[in-house]
Amino acid sequence: MSAEKDSASGKSVEADHKDHTLSTKPDDVDIAHHGVKTVEATHKVYGKYSKWALFISLGLAAYIYSLDGTTTYTYLAYAASEFKDHSLISPIQVAQSIIVAVGKPVVAKIADVSSRGSAYAFVLVFYVVGYIVIASAQNIQTVAGGIILYAVGYTGLQLLTQIIIADITTLKWRGLVSALMTTPFIVNAFVGANVSANVIQGAGWRWGYGMFAILVPAALLPLIITLLWAENKARKLGILAAGRNGEVAGPKPPLYKRLIRGADQLDIPGLMLIGTSVALILLPLTLSQSAKGGWNNASMIAMLVVGCVLIPAFVLYDFKFARYPVVAKRFCLNRTVVIAAITGAFDFISFYLTFTYLYSFIVVVKPWTLVNVTYFTQTQTVALCVFGIVAGFAMRYLRRYKHVLIIGLAIRLVGVGLMIHSRGANGSDAEIVWTQLLQGIGGGFAAVTSQVAAQASVPHSDVAMVTAVVLLVTEIGGAIGSAIAGAIWTNLMPGKLALHLPDVSEEDRATLFGSIVAAIEYPRGSPIREGVIQAYDDVMKVMLIAATVLAAVPLVLAFFMPNWRLGDTQNAVENVDLKGERVQDSDPTDVERR
Repeated sequence: MSAEKDSASGKSVEADHKDHTLSTKPDDVDIAHHGVKTVEATHKVYGKYSKWALFISLGLAAYIYSLDGTTTYTYLAYAASEFKDHSLISPIQVAQSIIVAVGKPVVAKIADVSSRGSAYAFVLVFYVVGYIVIASAQNIQTVAGGIILYAVGYTGLQLLTQIIIADITTLKWRGLVSALMTTPFIVNAFVGANVSANVIQGAGWRWGYGMFAILVPAALLPLIITLLWAENKARKLGILAAGRNGEVAGPKPPLYKRLIRGADQLDIPGLMLIGTSVALILLPLTLSQSAKGGWNNASMIAMLVVGCVLIPAFVLYDFKFARYPVVAKRFCLNRTVVIAAITGAFDFISFYLTFTYLYSFIVVVKPWTLVNVTYFTQTQTVALCVFGIVAGFAMRYLRRYKHVLIIGLAIRLVGVGLMIHSRGANGSDAEIVWTQLLQGIGGGFAAVTSQVAAQASVPHSDVAMVTAVVLLVTEIGGAIGSAIAGAIWTNLMPGKLALHLPDVSEEDRATLFGSIVAAIEYPRGSPIREGVIQAYDDVMKVMLIAATVLAAVPLVLAFFMPNWRLGDTQNAVENVDLKGERVQDSDPTDVERR
């Protein structure tokens, strides 16, 4: 339906969508209202200084999140090598990705059911405990367990930051503010490189993890205190009623009833179904090489079959039986949300195919110092953050996002494709750095636009869960990418090492396969080092061809993305401001362009 036709009938596309959305009030929307009403109430109590305190503490949380992200990922290779299990990096990252993905809806539900401040306190506990477990680990299994615990905190911090930004910004500013929150990554790409290199060469990887058990609470407490103070003040002033959705709180039900209700609200069965299905599908891909009998092992096939069967079971349960579903049916019927989620998933599959073993690849193949290797691996992150800000400015003044998304995905595809040519010991340093810059430029455009698009297409009560669902599907894409990378690495690398190092014993080849430290002990130019480089080169080529093909899928999908107007409202389907009050947008005739 055209804009002119809608205007003639007195009803815009946006208004039609709004009427459809508001005409139904499923249970999961009702339960979300408490968290949303809390946020809207706090907007009425913030003064100039308290609002500055919120922004500063939010920036501090963003900084510690980025310092974590730019340092700790490098330690896993050394932890795994110390325990002689370097090849287990991919299975650990797959398990971490599953928790990072499935944890997002849990944290979003907690933020909706209780409050944003309570949710931050929840994720802080997992963050700290996880890093303590990793730092004290005596085997790779304990490291993996700590990473799973930490992943709950890490994913919660990432999600809650995006939810808070959506709560406190109008659509026209959201992309820019969201991008500005990533600026610490620009600083920490250099600071973090020096920190991680010095930790590895000095105190060791254990302290690299352990120091965050101290730094994270120090960084998050100001934000938690600010949020809880605003919520408490709103209650004291009577702006926020003591009961849920404005009702007067009655006597508390028995503990077991509260536990049952809590499990119902969090959709524990749905989370277990989707988490189990993803794990059972992905883990065999990375474990098949080390499992007895490989793919002839019946347990490998059984895991894949059960995992695939659980997917339709999850869909049936969430659509038909769950009162508060993880993935509500209305989200699956929202074209913007679906395209944003699938675009993110394929983009992450492609990214992790190139990135999972990139650090190990560069350490072995290039004669660079550890600091320079870390600088290189942060190149894409820096470009992503800088050009995410550029995308935010473009969205602020264009009031649209679709063309920015398409351009970004096209640039990213070029960057991935060029890696096929630039890999290897003889590849130009400048060329391989440019591949990372191009991917970062395109990724910066795509990441900001797709998230704002999804948030714009739903009411405020759905923003937290839609953000979680899009990131859930995106992170599952990351898990798939890591799993495929692990499968390619574990299945091809032993054969390639045997091909290029025929005179080396099988035991020595196993050592070279299991540890990058063992590989770099041989100098450049020696037959063994050059043979390892050729093996790495061959395996990376397969990964990069697959990554290039998959990077084309998001670009095609972007042409079908709706192009919502980014106005002065909280979202594009309700005429409400950040306080939840009705407003008249500045240009009501400027409807959604499709």
